[in-house]
Amino acid sequence: MSYTKITPDFLLKLKEAVGASNVFTDEESLGNYAHDETEDLKYYPEVVVKPLDTASVAALLKICNEHHVPVTPRGGGTGLSGGALPVYAGVLLSMEKFKAIIDIDTENLQAIVEPGVITEEFMNAVAEKGLLYPIDPSSKGSCFIGGNVAHGSGGPRVVKYGTIREYILNLEVVLPTGEVIWTGANTLKYASGYNLTQLMIGSEGTLGVVTKIVTKLIPRPTQNVLMMASFTKNEDACAAVSAIFRAGITPSALEFMERKGVEWVIKYDDIKFDLKDEVNAFLMMEFDGDDLDTIFKDCEKANLVLENFNCTDVLFADTAQQKDDLWRIRRTMPESVKSNSIYKEEDTVVPRAALPKLIAGIKEIGGRYGFESVCYGHAGDGNLHVNIIKAGMSDEDWKNKLKDGIVEIFELTSALGGTISGEHGIGLVQKEFMPIKYSEVHLNLMRSIKKVFDPNGILNPGKIF
Repeated sequence: MSYTKITPDFLLKLKEAVGASNVFTDEESLGNYAHDETEDLKYYPEVVVKPLDTASVAALLKICNEHHVPVTPRGGGTGLSGGALPVYAGVLLSMEKFKAIIDIDTENLQAIVEPGVITEEFMNAVAEKGLLYPIDPSSKGSCFIGGNVAHGSGGPRVVKYGTIREYILNLEVVLPTGEVIWTGANTLKYASGYNLTQLMIGSEGTLGVVTKIVTKLIPRPTQNVLMMASFTKNEDACAAVSAIFRAGITPSALEFMERKGVEWVIKYDDIKFDLKDEVNAFLMMEFDGDDLDTIFKDCEKANLVLENFNCTDVLFADTAQQKDDLWRIRRTMPESVKSNSIYKEEDTVVPRAALPKLIAGIKEIGGRYGFESVCYGHAGDGNLHVNIIKAGMSDEDWKNKLKDGIVEIFELTSALGGTISGEHGIGLVQKEFMPIKYSEVHLNLMRSIKKVFDPNGILNPGKIF
């Protein structure tokens, strides 16, 4: 794929379209936007643009489309699949100035928000009105809601409240040609032709640039209880997950953590936690609602289920501080792993009942290839994050053989009825594994959709397939 390099004349047109003060070509700016949170990857754009409004985005895309200049949209830069990396240089389109919460409609339980709003800030704003937006990825304090939409991001509370797909009602999108559309309607039902809103969610900025988001909201629960269950074996903890739901219990969050991950968090963040010698795995369960008696009944039922899976201990968080500390263990885990070792993170998801086979298979594959792994994630919806640790692998094996091990992990995931990403997306680093799950028929359909929306291929090129 060949694209036009940015010339001084083109740069002048760009500045006229979006304002000179929003265009950056200095070395520091280009370096700041050459990476995201994906390990060891850097691709420098030729120019960084930070538009202020939809009209500016439209003008930018129209000019770039006419001149065949690639455009890479970017949110908060917290992605783990290389989705915001400008692999063909060109324009890096940062949405960071789109940071308005336009409206919180308490009568219809909806909000209109711009894509550059930090997810946690949006959650807090609706919480002040007694409402809940439950999509809360681990990076909620720094990721943008627009990036969450682009990647189909999730988080712990997806297990009870549903994925981001169930909370996005309508999107304002700028197409690569510069045309602006609304993808649907601000209604809870939609049966009027193809659902373009759902098509945009998870498309990773390859079909259009989202400039406004209409979200559904729900009443905020007033009570919650958090408990941490300990196990001697990973497989027992994972097997208990499906059994909890089969018993008619629906936690608001159900997270799995391996011992090694907890050890590293304690070391990294200086968290006080009594980690007993015989414990090798944890399930962290949160139950919420408006009636504490009902919540405690669910906790008691969950306790009875856990007894059947060799649970060694259950800790109830007695105070708000203890709840915060336990959640901090889980949310800090990605950073603690990253700081501790050379690693590579993969994002797997399987039906809940397949989790024991998945984690046992990951350990067996790692044993054959010589790498270790630290696994944690949203067990309640079958989503397991696999952090592959270099450990004793030689540099040569890490470079040349690791990919074969990852292929085997994804082949196992697919064989168990799962897929190769639950919430991190495909982006740049996962696209080579797409044929493990999807046939050429699938991939050609996706390529055809891309061509309809973006015939010149300017928008986030080199991603997904």
